[in-house]
Amino acid sequence: MLRRCFLAVAGLLLSASALTAQTPNPAPATTDSPAQETMEDPQVGDHWTYELRDEITGDLKSTFTTTITDVSATEISIRDAVIGNANPGYANYDRSWNRIGNDTWRFTPNDGMGIRSPLAVGKTWSAKGSDLLTTKGLVWKRSITSKVAAKETVTTRAGTFDTYKIETSVELQNTNDPTKKLLDVRQTWYAPTIDHWVKLSAVMRSDGRVRSRTSTELIEYGRR
Repeated sequence: MLRRCFLAVAGLLLSASALTAQTPNPAPATTDSPAQETMEDPQVGDHWTYELRDEITGDLKSTFTTTITDVSATEISIRDAVIGNANPGYANYDRSWNRIGNDTWRFTPNDGMGIRSPLAVGKTWSAKGSDLLTTKGLVWKRSITSKVAAKETVTTRAGTFDTYKIETSVELQNTNDPTKKLLDVRQTWYAPTIDHWVKLSAVMRSDGRVRSRTSTELIEYGRR
């Protein structure tokens, strides 16, 4: 691949040299970048691809693509496909990207992790609910607080985006054993132009100890 790139660049340089010899005053080249695709209104086929990394080890854990499979007046259905895994997962959200349920969990009334429009720096909100693990009948009580901390420009492999940085704290308590508690603290950079987040960092704690520390970045997105 590198050899092909080198040959291509060399060919371009030779062509440029020949044109310079033939044309004393060449016109300056334009360097306009392509316009960023906007996807404010969700449509079937919209997709976002991410890389998930373990920030404790530095390892790339997975690459996955979220694709909208259905849209109604009240809900958005998505498919999550992980590269190397032949079995995709499915989930339902409301139109503000609060998760309602997936293959194994049901969130009542939802998981509260969506967007509260209109977003503005300093805006805060909170939510409470319950998470049911349908395969085991296990229930966790959920309490969430979120704050729009800043407006930031974020660059990933997918491009450069104007985002709202949202700080969220999620407390989970096992109803079968109230001594079991989890704390999920995350920062999400949400880009309104593509109606999705472009970067996310999360730290999960149990019994006050860090159990996981991850980061996720958008590497590609598009509309069907």
